[in-house]
This record gives sequence, structure tokens and C-alpha cells, in this order.
Amino acid sequence: MDLLEVDSLAKSFVVKEGPFFRKTPKTVTALQGVSFNVKKGEVFGLLGPNGAGKTTTIKILCTLIQPTSGDAFVNGHSVTGDQQRARQDLGAMLTGDRTLYWKLTGRENLEYFAALYHMERQHAKERIREVLKLVGLEDKQNTLVENYSTGMRIRLSFGKAVLHEAPVILLDEPTMSLDPQSARLIREIIRDLRDKGHAILLTTHYMEEADQLSDRVAVIDQGKIIALAPPSQLKQSLAKTEAIEVEARNIDPRIVEKIRGINTISEVVSSIEDASSMKGVIKVHSADGKNVIPEMLGLLVKGGVEISNVKIAEPTLEDVFISLTGRALRD
Repeated sequence: MDLLEVDSLAKSFVVKEGPFFRKTPKTVTALQGVSFNVKKGEVFGLLGPNGAGKTTTIKILCTLIQPTSGDAFVNGHSVTGDQQRARQDLGAMLTGDRTLYWKLTGRENLEYFAALYHMERQHAKERIREVLKLVGLEDKQNTLVENYSTGMRIRLSFGKAVLHEAPVILLDEPTMSLDPQSARLIREIIRDLRDKGHAILLTTHYMEEADQLSDRVAVIDQGKIIALAPPSQLKQSLAKTEAIEVEARNIDPRIVEKIRGINTISEVVSSIEDASSMKGVIKVHSADGKNVIPEMLGLLVKGGVEISNVKIAEPTLEDVFISLTGRALRD
């Protein structure tokens, strides 16, 4: 059963560009026919680089903006024609803490949102107690949100999203800026919500998190869905290639460019961990790893790169993403 249906969403904005007194209007297309569905008891990951259309999609689903064309249905209710019912059946956590009231305590924030959702008073009282315990804020429930740490505000935002137990839950970067222990707690709660039958739309910049939590993943780029499948299936699409990782120092970008020129290499990604020593990882994909490794290592050694480790790894969801979009998630 589909609790969230997204049907051919399109959105264009008119912006003005040019000198201050001679600005001319320009149409920018943010979404182009985006369609997907999220089933009951499913976590659906929506991944894309910055500017790909994720935020626009989320704002439409939250009824914050209207699509130029197309529609979406939250538990059967149109976000364009039945906004009030759609909002009632949607719990949403947006990036940051913009929806919290800093001059209220954590408990008062939840009481306010419980009233907005027309929760029965006694049920709301019990549910607020459960949520505060769930997100580890029992001891800070009477503290003003302005005195919360960033992590505490994120956990309270998450608690607000799950407060009224909506059938559809939208989580936009739910573990961003959290310490490892808090992030693990949130992931465990997400799994529990899925097991209870909620439909969860998840956006995240953490590929491992998307891989661990998502039953299916959609990759959006330039306003279009360019891939949609379970993570295992997406990774299988790269199974015919080998991922070779080289850990090294003194990585020279000019040598990396030479590696790109090797015939059987399809992708090359270089990440620098320490700029002073140019220490980092070079990762390549090739259909002929056995023959590529000697040629690649020869170029590196000749270029003065100090190699510390070489390994052949299974393709990851991040490898798939880079293969599809040509860039890393945060680009």
C-alpha cells in the first residue's frame, strides 16, 4: 500500500538576473516530472547533490510551496487540493531547527505542536512524555530551547516529527551534526518506525546511512530522477567493475589526471584528508583491475606518490552515486 505518492511533479521559478537597474527575468526549472512512491513500512531514500531538487520536492510535500504541475498524495490526500488533511497525516523534520520556538522549553514546543495536530489532551500528555524519553531529553524538557545544544535541538525536531504518529514521516537530514551515539539512536528509532508500518522519506548526505536504512533509493539530479532501486540492486549495477582504493601521501593532482587517461578506468575520485602532507585516497573503477593496478601504481611511484595501502573493494552506494551524477553528494 502506497502511503506517499509523488506524481509527475514539476516546478519552475522566475528569477531576475543582471545589473540592479536592468535585471531581466529568467525561468529556472527545479523539478522535471519527478515521480516515486513510498509504501507502508518502507524507508525511501532520496539522494542528490546540492541543487538537485531535493529541497524543492520536500517543500512541495510539506505544502510550503505549490508545484507548477503534477501532484503528490499523503495517505491519499492531495498536497495541492486537500492541504489540511495532507498536513495532518504528515510528520516532518526539516533541515535545521527553524520550526522550533527558542523562547519555549522543549516540553512547551511539543505541547504547542500537539495542539496544532488536534491531539486529545490526555493522549498528548502521555505521548509527549514518551517522545521526550525516546529522544533522550527528559532531563532537559523544562529548559528553554535557546539554551539547547545543536544536537539537542535536532533531537527535539525529530521528536516533533514523530509526535502525532503520522502515517507518513519526512526526515530531512535527521542525523546531521549529531554525535555518533545520538545518530545511532535516531537510526534505531527510524527502523522501529518502519517496523510499525510508517512510510518514511529520508534525505541524507551520509551514504552509509542511506545504504543501511533505505529499502529503496532514488537518485535525483538536475530536477530528474535518474535511478530508483533497492541499494543492493544499484550496487549490483557496478558489480562488473572493480573498485580499487589506494591510500597514499604526496598525492599530486597531475598524476591523478594521468590515471584518468588509462583506457579501462571508468571513474577516478581523489580525496585529500591532510592538505599539508597531501595524504588521502585515490579510488578508481575499472573493468580490468588486474591489469590496471600495475599501470596505475607505476604512474604513482614515478610521480613521487608514497603508497601505503592498496585494496580492491566492493562497489558502495557512493560509488553508484558518483557514477550516475559525476560528482560527490556534497558537490
